[in-house]
Amino acid sequence: MNDSPEKMSFLDRFALFAAKLGNQLHLRSLRDAFAVLMPLFILAGVAVLVNNVVFPWFFEGDTLTVAQTWGNTITNGTLNIAGLLIAPMIAYNLSRNRDFPNPIASSAVAISALVIMMPTSVSVAPNGSEEMMEVSNILTYGNLGTTGMFAGIIIGLIATELFIALSGVKRLQLNLGENVPPQVGKSFSTMIPVILVLSLFGLIGLVLTVLFQTDLITLISTLIQEPLRAVNTSLLGTILIYSTGNFLFTLGIHQTVINGALLDPFLLTNMNENMLAYSNGTEIPHIINSSFMSTFSLIGGTGSTITLLIAIFALSKQKQSRDLAKLATAPGLFNINEPIIFGYPIVFNLPMMIPFVLVPAVSIVVAYFATTLGFMDRTVVYTPWTTPPLISAYLATAGDWRAVIVQILIIVMGVFIYIPFMKISERAARITAEKQREEANP
Repeated sequence: MNDSPEKMSFLDRFALFAAKLGNQLHLRSLRDAFAVLMPLFILAGVAVLVNNVVFPWFFEGDTLTVAQTWGNTITNGTLNIAGLLIAPMIAYNLSRNRDFPNPIASSAVAISALVIMMPTSVSVAPNGSEEMMEVSNILTYGNLGTTGMFAGIIIGLIATELFIALSGVKRLQLNLGENVPPQVGKSFSTMIPVILVLSLFGLIGLVLTVLFQTDLITLISTLIQEPLRAVNTSLLGTILIYSTGNFLFTLGIHQTVINGALLDPFLLTNMNENMLAYSNGTEIPHIINSSFMSTFSLIGGTGSTITLLIAIFALSKQKQSRDLAKLATAPGLFNINEPIIFGYPIVFNLPMMIPFVLVPAVSIVVAYFATTLGFMDRTVVYTPWTTPPLISAYLATAGDWRAVIVQILIIVMGVFIYIPFMKISERAARITAEKQREEANP
């Protein structure tokens, strides 16, 4: 890439901007935080699947209710406290990325700030009653879980930045000398910044409660989280963001640069809400979520490249391509496709860039309308993105065999889309190789 701004092409400028965006400190910290919590959410998906699919095979009535306590308690410790979990994880990772020496203190401040901003009273319905009543001095899973997830992100970022900034002011640091244990000295050095940050959040909570009869969790959910989620996880918004990320991958920039910041947090919130709804036996609210995307637009990895591997085995005449496909098949079954992306290659290969972006976009549309029209159930189980094709469709929909058929149709469609571009790419490679031989042997 030419470093001169005057000589850079539009693609060069776009790639440079995307790389800077992906390495932005707060977005990187957000991705790191979600990576830490991913095993917990996957465990929650397993618990939901076992509770609602496996246990009913063996138990019924009161015995089934007792057995499902296992999954319910796991759900409470994972999905139902997602907001409470994400705030300290963001604080810790942001502090690490800023080289702040006391990231544990930042995590404690973030948890405390989030709880301070919780509503002081909530409306709940007692067991067996449909009548709501106002209760004070309690924390609900509703606010600690998916509803408070975006609030946890924002409060985690803001509280940590304030805490780090105030901790850097020497006049606010209490120094007890060298005769106290190091950890005690650390605690006292941040005491005043902790007090100031949490007092500020307490003041904000007071103003919102007294003057506006609301709380920050409700405001963030109503004014920020829901509008952004409605746009970003709509069919059009998802295709646009996801396709942009895939296009960046063809330029050598990993797709999580865009998707990890603009799409994944909202997809995960949708996923969590679907799992909770399925666990509670209520209507499933979302079509597009984390499992939907990994199951139907990530078949064989980014770009749904398992369809390219099938196309190569079926019609490729190049020995080099077929040998590469043999090596890439095993990891491709688990959606790991760097060998084919960089070995075929797809990166900076114009003919292959087109299906790499197009196939997942078309797959999303097909799966979306198959769900909308009732040809398959909505995805309600959070499956790891490395789950092999066909198995992933069955598990993500809690055992709907029709989803497997839809995934097979998407794979067949992807093969037919990849084939003409694969032929163009291999023809171009042959022409290039012939010219190089002619130049080497004039």
